[in-house]
Amino acid sequence: MLVLFFIGSFICILLDQITKYFAYKSLRLGGSIEILKSVFRFNYCENRGAAFGVLQNQIWFFAIITVIIIGAVIFFMIKKKPQNKLLVISLTLLTGGALGNFIDRVFRGYVIDFLDFYIINFPVFNVADCFVVIGAILLAVYILFFSPDFPSEKKKKQVDLNTQTDE
Repeated sequence: MLVLFFIGSFICILLDQITKYFAYKSLRLGGSIEILKSVFRFNYCENRGAAFGVLQNQIWFFAIITVIIIGAVIFFMIKKKPQNKLLVISLTLLTGGALGNFIDRVFRGYVIDFLDFYIINFPVFNVADCFVVIGAILLAVYILFFSPDFPSEKKKKQVDLNTQTDE
């Protein structure tokens, strides 16, 4: 699973950086490409903050936090060698997405965003952001329903049934 984690993270980074490269080359000079009329378009933006543009120009803060979190995830993967596929996939997506945006922050000073659902006035985002959100959702599902350290209601009921005795 460890090899799949590293390969998967690399693939996520590669997909993110390739899409950002094309967005930079084709949209940077003010162009946008409408994909679904009045719904979705590719629209180039430079985000110097975090999600929704918060904490503008705090590049080194984000870099340090990213290094600490990714270091902890890699340490966990090497030390614990998790075998649950859902856990490994979620950590792979989180790592790949976080490192994709980390690369932008360190080498460009900003993150390239270009996916724009303007029908709902949602902030522009990128492929790495998609990986982070999907990874976080999958991690939450794992913690709530599959983690042995966080029993779900179903598991609690099962434990309660097992501990009842006939008197």
